[in-house]
Amino acid sequence: MKDGRAALRYAKAILNLATDSKSEFAVNDDMSLIAATIAENKDLEVMLRSPIVKATDKINVLNALFDGKVNNITLGMFHLLKDNKRIAMLKSIALKYAIVFDHLKHTQVAVVTTAVALTEEVEKLVLDKIVTLTGLKANLENVINPAILGGFILRVGDVQYDASISNYLNELRKEFDNSHFIPKI
Repeated sequence: MKDGRAALRYAKAILNLATDSKSEFAVNDDMSLIAATIAENKDLEVMLRSPIVKATDKINVLNALFDGKVNNITLGMFHLLKDNKRIAMLKSIALKYAIVFDHLKHTQVAVVTTAVALTEEVEKLVLDKIVTLTGLKANLENVINPAILGGFILRVGDVQYDASISNYLNELRKEFDNSHFIPKI
């Protein structure tokens, strides 16, 4: 990501502004909405990055999409990015904001991969266990992958724990392959 440093600087500045006005949680929700909207709509991403589309047209599209749905700080960020000719960085800034916000709030992202969606009770148990193990709160993201057959794969930061049935079967297969069982005749 070639504009990663600049995106990080913008994200930190926006977080500082949001913190000063006690709206950092609302702006975090806005940034999640912006990142998800751009990720889901490739035409929007192409339009924001296009040097052919005028900056005022880009702002009009962003205002039409997000006006009334986002905080005034977020709307102001759109105009700041337009003035600085950095609208193309909007998605990067939104993603960096989430990282900086989580760091500020001592929260981490935990990804749980399961074959089926987690129930609310299981999700709460997993979050409680993460707090017990790491001492930090976590936002839980549930990825559904039927290929793991059952069990779960938990990734918190750089640590991964694989308790999936597919992993167990692979380990069992390796054991059989590595054992040099010679039958007696």
